[in-house]
Amino acid sequence: MIGMSDLGTEAVEDSIPVVGAGLAGCEAAWQLAEAGASVHLFEMRPTRQTPVHTTEKFAELVCSNSLRGDSPGNAVGLLKREMEQLGSLIIRCARETAVPAGGALAVDRTLFSERVGERISDHPLITVERTEVIDIPEGPAIVATGPLTSPALHRAFQALLGEEALSFFDAIAPVVAADSLVHDRLFRASRYDKGEGADYLNAPLSQELYEAFIDELLAAERVEFKQFEKEDISFFEGCLPIEVMAERGRETLRFGPMKPVGLIDPATGLRPWAVVQLRQDDLAADHWNLVGFQTKLKQADQKRVLGMIPGLEKAKFARFGMVHRNTYLNAPTHIDPLLRLVNRPAVRVAGQMTGVEGYVESAATGLMAGRTLAAEMRGEQPGPPPPETAMGGLIRHLTERTPANFQPSNITWGLITCPEDLRRIRSKRERRVAQAERALEAIGRWGL
Repeated sequence: MIGMSDLGTEAVEDSIPVVGAGLAGCEAAWQLAEAGASVHLFEMRPTRQTPVHTTEKFAELVCSNSLRGDSPGNAVGLLKREMEQLGSLIIRCARETAVPAGGALAVDRTLFSERVGERISDHPLITVERTEVIDIPEGPAIVATGPLTSPALHRAFQALLGEEALSFFDAIAPVVAADSLVHDRLFRASRYDKGEGADYLNAPLSQELYEAFIDELLAAERVEFKQFEKEDISFFEGCLPIEVMAERGRETLRFGPMKPVGLIDPATGLRPWAVVQLRQDDLAADHWNLVGFQTKLKQADQKRVLGMIPGLEKAKFARFGMVHRNTYLNAPTHIDPLLRLVNRPAVRVAGQMTGVEGYVESAATGLMAGRTLAAEMRGEQPGPPPPETAMGGLIRHLTERTPANFQPSNITWGLITCPEDLRRIRSKRERRVAQAERALEAIGRWGL
């Protein structure tokens, strides 16, 4: 373990500490190194593991393998384009390890982590050290330890910021082995035929089976929260466990992850009452992810209840679903538009600990932290990305929300400022296209 003073004068003067080798930390380290700065990247795994990581690989994806929509017509698709224009390591590696996913960008999670790790380890200006950092650095640094920040560093943030960190619960969907599926009961299709082919496996449910599934789901046993977790049980709305959704109404799942719209069962020529989609999880197609089926059910009940889904009667689970506690900072109070800590401006934070949600959003904050710090080291006075960009929208979320009601958020069009002249475009689709074009022009000028 390394404390603040143990980082040493030499480490701070000769290289920039980046703490955490997740998506945000790797992106930040890459941006700094590509700008000519020497970087010292710290990663505590495998010396100290987290409750959800299973490997010591950099940029390990612990939840879904999807980086969500890839069209610039949606906000996260625009964010990807902006990052690519600025030389994003994470998006580049995602493109290189992509698996079929219709209109989304999904990756082989193992190859993706390996590719990011290779690029980071091979960079001549990046030194990697596998040890836990337990204090916040004093000099220029980036802390990107994620929502599963170690207890010691968590306490250091509490001491510096003078308040408890906020928290919410995030959920992980199960992954099943392809050779355990009954493929005759599934059909291949992408919703609305998006993508280059039939990228998803679809399990159709009749109304009778759907109702029975909901009954069993509501009656199933769940893993109990630990005592310290019970103090604040709140879930991220964009990643609710299926059993929590079912509690909100029997039709909630049918209008959520089990929605049948855009899908026709070739066996009947009709749209099913409900559908469970499975997305390829690796390039070999050996494993498939149950899309949107994050859950906190006990493992035996996951086998039993999910086994009711057509084609999953004999499913073998490569990974069970689970829920874990995430922590984040009250960004509007503690972070400025350049992602610097107000109480210690030499230090930037990045990733989900800032209060963004999602792989792409986390990596984007790492990119911004790395580029703005590199600009400052060149003697420049950088500003945040323009508000009409997706990256600028993330900064708006982190700095302009009301602190009392601050919650994590994905990128949305509502966070992106629409220029006055584009507001007159009546067609939403045409307006989004024009906004995306304007955003890419603006991010190019920001460039740093």
